[in-house]
Amino acid sequence: MKKEDVPQDESSLSKANIKEVVYAVDKDGKYGKTLSSGWDAKTIALNESLELIEEQLKDTIQKIKDGELSPIAYYMELQRMDVVVLSGYVGLWQWKVKRHLKAKIFRKLNEKILSKYAEAFEISLEELKNPKI
Repeated sequence: MKKEDVPQDESSLSKANIKEVVYAVDKDGKYGKTLSSGWDAKTIALNESLELIEEQLKDTIQKIKDGELSPIAYYMELQRMDVVVLSGYVGLWQWKVKRHLKAKIFRKLNEKILSKYAEAFEISLEELKNPKI
């Protein structure tokens, strides 16, 4: 794409007066950096993915209320983490983190383990035990 063709569509970036660096071809045919305030296609894709995340979060909240999942699942999704990432933060095997996602198992966890999760999510132990959902 040529520098003069780089989209400058309205997006959440432009509303915050932020520009994104993209690569484009200059007058000499060389690639270089230029700024874009937004791109409709990218904005649509981003908004759709955020809507999907919100739907998943609502589903997770309902499962926590139904006693199927633990609050760890809620905070994990809220922080955009998966089991692999979270296990790295808390220093536990992935299979243990998966197990701790079950409400029945979560209720039996000791303060030391719960503190690791609270620290990873940057919340208090009380918030972890009693999420405001």
